[in-house]
Amino acid sequence: MTDGYAERIRRVTLLRACDTVLSGSRPASVAEQLDTLRATATDDLLPDFYGEGGAVEAVERRVAELLGTEAVAFFPTGTMAQQVAMRYGAEVSGRDGVGLHPLSHPLVHERDAYAVLGGLRAVLTTGAPRNPTAEEVAALDEPIGTLLLELPLRDAGFVLPSWDELTAVVGAARERGFRVHLDGARLWESTVHLGHSAAEVAALADSVYVSFYKSLGGHAGAALAGSADLVRYARAWRHRYGGMLFQQWPAALAALAGLDGELPRLPDYVAHAKLVAAALGGLPGARVHPAPPHTHQFRLWLPHPAAALNDANLALAEQERAWFVGGWQETEVPGVSMAEVTVAAPALDLDADRITDLADRFLRRLPPT
Repeated sequence: MTDGYAERIRRVTLLRACDTVLSGSRPASVAEQLDTLRATATDDLLPDFYGEGGAVEAVERRVAELLGTEAVAFFPTGTMAQQVAMRYGAEVSGRDGVGLHPLSHPLVHERDAYAVLGGLRAVLTTGAPRNPTAEEVAALDEPIGTLLLELPLRDAGFVLPSWDELTAVVGAARERGFRVHLDGARLWESTVHLGHSAAEVAALADSVYVSFYKSLGGHAGAALAGSADLVRYARAWRHRYGGMLFQQWPAALAALAGLDGELPRLPDYVAHAKLVAAALGGLPGARVHPAPPHTHQFRLWLPHPAAALNDANLALAEQERAWFVGGWQETEVPGVSMAEVTVAAPALDLDADRITDLADRFLRRLPPT
C-alpha cells in the first residue's frame, strides 16, 4: 500500500464518521453500494454482454430520453468517450484540429491522449479563464474539425457561459463549418445557470458526453450521445480502445440509481451553494469564485499553507466528527491555498449561522500566523 493510498483511506474513513459535512458527501462502503445496486435491479434483470442488453441498454435509453438525442453509447470512461467524439469529428470533417481551452479536460487530465492516440492537434480557443466567446471562435486562424466546449469549465472554477453566450459561440462555430462537442461531465447541474433543460443544451451540439459519477454518485462510466451515425462509429472505436467490457451492469445500475436519486436533487444543491459561498466569502482573507457559484461547486481561497489547512480539516474531523473543506492545494501566490467546494446533500442541513460556526472551529485549528 502506497503512502498516498493510505492517506486517502484515512480521509475517507474520517469523512464517513462525520455527523456534519459542508463540502462533499460521505463515501459509501462497498456493502452500502451493493445495497443500492440490489434496490435498483429488478428480479428479472439479466446481465449485459459486451455492451448489449441489461442495465447498459437501460442507461442508454434513459440518457437518450433526457438529452433528446437519436442514440447513446455507454462507455467505461469519459476520457474514452471524448477521444472517440473528437476522432469522429476529424474523420467526417477531414480536419485534425480540435478547438480546446488550455484548461480543458483533454489538455489537463488526459495525458495528451487526443494527440498520442488520436493523431489530433489542439487549437487553443482562448487564454481567458472561461469558455471562448463567439468573437474568439470566429477569429480562429485555422479551421478545426470540432470545437469542444466544457460545461462547466472545471479548472477555471466550474464557470459557465450564459445561455445567450453559449448559443452565440455555437452559431459562430456553425458559420465556420465546425462541429460542436460538449464535454458535459457536469452538464446535469449546469442547466440551472443556463436556464434550459439538458435536452435543450444537448440540441445545440453534434455530440455530448455526460458522466455518471462526478455528480450522480455512480461507480464509473459515461455516455456519448448524438446521431445514430456517431453512435455506430462510437461502438466500433469503443471496441478498439478496449472499452468493450464483458459485463458492465454494476456501473450501469449505479448510473441508473444516480439518475433516479441524485439528478432531481442537483437544483437544490446549486441553490444552496450560493448561500454556502456567501458565508465562506466572509471569512478573514477568503475569496470565492465564481460569486455566486454557477453550479454546486466553486473555488475557495484562504491565506494559509495547504498543509496547515488540510491538517486542520482532519483534526476537526477526528475531534468533532465535522468536515469543513478538504483537498487544499498550494497556489502561485505564496501562503495562499485553494480548494474546490462541493455542496451536496449533507450541506443542505447547514444554514449560514452553522456554516460560519463550523468555519470558526476549523480556523481555530490553524497554527498562529
